[in-house]
Amino acid sequence: MRFYTSQHKFYCGIDLHARTMYLCILTQEGKVVLHRDIKTKPDVFLKTIEPYREDIVVAVECIFTWYWIADLCSQENIPFVLGHALYMKAIHGGKAKNDKIDAYKIATLLRGGMMPMAYVYPSEMRSTRDLLRRRNHLARKRAELLAHVQNTNHQYNLPAIEKNLGKKGNREGVAKRFPDLCVQKSIELDLGLIDHYDQLLHRTEHEISLIAKEYDADSYFRIRSIPGIGRILGLVILYEIHDIDRFPRVQDFVSYCRLVKCAKESAGKIIGSSGKKIGNAHLKWAFSEAAVLFLRRNPEAVKYRAKLERKHGKAKSLTILAHKLARAVYNILKRKEVFHPKVFFAK
Repeated sequence: MRFYTSQHKFYCGIDLHARTMYLCILTQEGKVVLHRDIKTKPDVFLKTIEPYREDIVVAVECIFTWYWIADLCSQENIPFVLGHALYMKAIHGGKAKNDKIDAYKIATLLRGGMMPMAYVYPSEMRSTRDLLRRRNHLARKRAELLAHVQNTNHQYNLPAIEKNLGKKGNREGVAKRFPDLCVQKSIELDLGLIDHYDQLLHRTEHEISLIAKEYDADSYFRIRSIPGIGRILGLVILYEIHDIDRFPRVQDFVSYCRLVKCAKESAGKIIGSSGKKIGNAHLKWAFSEAAVLFLRRNPEAVKYRAKLERKHGKAKSLTILAHKLARAVYNILKRKEVFHPKVFFAK
C-alpha cells in the first residue's frame, strides 16, 4: 500500500458522483475553508478552487467517474491523487454517512498522509485498455452462447456434439439436431449471435494489435516469447501493466496480479488470509489462462508441472505455475530480454 505524503497549503477532498460532486478544502492546520456541492462541470470546478490554486492537491475515491477529473487536473498542472477504494475503510465507517462527511474524510486522509493511492492510468492509453477489456467481456458472452448450445444438447439427451463449435464451419446443421421447432429457433439465435460476435471480435483484435505495435512493439513481442501467451493474452498483460517500473520489486508485481496469498496474523497467530480482491483481476485471469496454455505441446512444462503436483497437489501446482509466469514477465520487461526456458525451469 502506498500513501500520498507530499505537503501542500490546501487539501481538496471530493465525493464524486456522475452529475454532482461535493468539495471539502482543508488548510495545513486542518481548518475547513470550503464545503460546497457543485455540478460536475470542468469550468465550475476550476472556478470553485481558483482562490486556492496556489498550492492545492485534489483527491477522489477510485470509482467509475474519475477519468475526466484526473485528465482535467493533469491539463491544469494540479496534483491529483486517486484513492484506492478497498483501502479507504475510513470512508465507510462512522455512524452517519453523507456526501459532506465523505468529502471531509477524504480531505483529512489526504492532509494526514494516510491517503492510499491507486494508479492513475495515462489518458493516452486508457481508452485502448478499456477497449481491450470490452473485447474480453464480449468474448465471455460468446462463450456463454456456446455453452448454452451444449447444455441444450444435454437437456434433450442427444448424441454429443463432437466438433468444436468455436469454428464457424462446424456449426452448420447443429440446430436441426433438435426435433422441437422452438428449440431449433433458440439454437439458431445462439449461432447467429456467435457469428456476429466472431466478426466484431476479429475486427477489434486486429485494430488493437496494430495500436499495440505502435505503442511498444518491443515489449509486446518480448511478452509473446513465452509459450502459451498469444496475441490476446499478450495485449492484456501489456496494457494492464503499462509501465513495469511502477513496481519496485517482483513481489509487488505478483501481489498486484493477485497471485499471492496474504496471511492475516495477530499476536503471532495466523487466522486466515485476506486481500483476495485487492489487485488487478485482468492480470489474474491472463496469467491463469497462460499457465494452462503453457502446458500445451510443451513436454518440459508438463514434466515441471508434474513435479509441482507431487509436492503441492493438482490445483495448487497450476497456481504456482501462473505465479512463476508472472515473475518471468516481470524479469523480461525489466531486463529487456526474451524468455529463456533453461532459466525458468532451473528455479
